Amino acid sequence: MSNSKNRIDALLPLPLPIFHMLLALREGERHGYALKREILHRTGGKVNLGSGALYGSINKMLEQGLIEESDERPDPHLDDERRRYYRITPFGRKAARAEAARMRELADIAAVTFGKARHA
Repeated sequence: MSNSKNRIDALLPLPLPIFHMLLALREGERHGYALKREILHRTGGKVNLGSGALYGSINKMLEQGLIEESDERPDPHLDDERRRYYRITPFGRKAARAEAARMRELADIAAVTFGKARHA
């Protein structure tokens, strides 16, 4: 088993805020508040990260190598220079895929279990 696979397995299951942030970062770099807004939008308002959860998760993902800070900045006239932008790393992509596979497997087990219970 590869070292990367072992590292990913040790992270699973990913906390919900981290999984949502990795999914949002798959579409491009974002700063913290933009991540919060994107997750709120994607979940129809069901997941609304407070500042502590948001920035705590960002710091944890940086430490784990799931994301990295980006040096690229959007148009300076449209941006606040204090904002930090983040992007997903290749390791973060692998971790997000592994979590999605884990969730699919769990959903399949639940479908079989509840499907059998419904007909019993």
